Amino acid sequence: MAAASLSASSVAATTTKSLPHSLFPSNLHTSYSPSLRLPETRPRTRPLVWASATTALEVDQAPAAAAPSKTLPFRVGHGFDLHRLEPGYPLIIGGIDIPHDRGCEAHSDGDVLLHCVVDAILGALGLPDIGQIFPDSDPKWRGAASSVFIKEAVKLMHEAGYEIGNLDATLILQRPKLSPHKEVMRANLATLLGADPSVVNLKAKTHEKVDSLGENRSIAAHTVVLLMRK
Repeated sequence: MAAASLSASSVAATTTKSLPHSLFPSNLHTSYSPSLRLPETRPRTRPLVWASATTALEVDQAPAAAAPSKTLPFRVGHGFDLHRLEPGYPLIIGGIDIPHDRGCEAHSDGDVLLHCVVDAILGALGLPDIGQIFPDSDPKWRGAASSVFIKEAVKLMHEAGYEIGNLDATLILQRPKLSPHKEVMRANLATLLGADPSVVNLKAKTHEKVDSLGENRSIAAHTVVLLMRK
């Protein structure tokens, strides 16, 4: 047993002599203890690398400064509208009263084409839609002619410094046939827009008897408009 103890002391002495003094504070004994574990030395470069990466990430995620608004040479807008068709209402499309056994149920006169065109112009200008500017909760718009909405949209367009480049609209309904009325509607729409009829195009499609449009229970319209800088 004595020999074994001596051997352990010799090992302890040898071990502590070979270690750097910086690992042992001056107030600690350096005698060997089986439970004593020496502190691990880790490279100090790793935390610095993470700090650098974190800084870079924070910079990348910082919000960019708001860019000044540009005056564009042209703007494009898209409009869409849909109304139910019900008996007892007039069917007014493009400001023209179309003979039919039912019409659009709406807060105003329900002119699906003019509503769609208004939304396209407002969209091109980056403005709210027709429902926000002319809300159906406002009694003054009840039964109003949609030409009022068109005139307001055109006014906003001119105030922004734009005019109609060209406009393409598509009406979707199963009945009645619009071929006899298309040219009158197109001419009236061009007049309301203050545009030459040559830049206003109007198409009409059926919905092949599919869903409410094809069953003559609703009418819809799409419009794309190009605004040109004056």
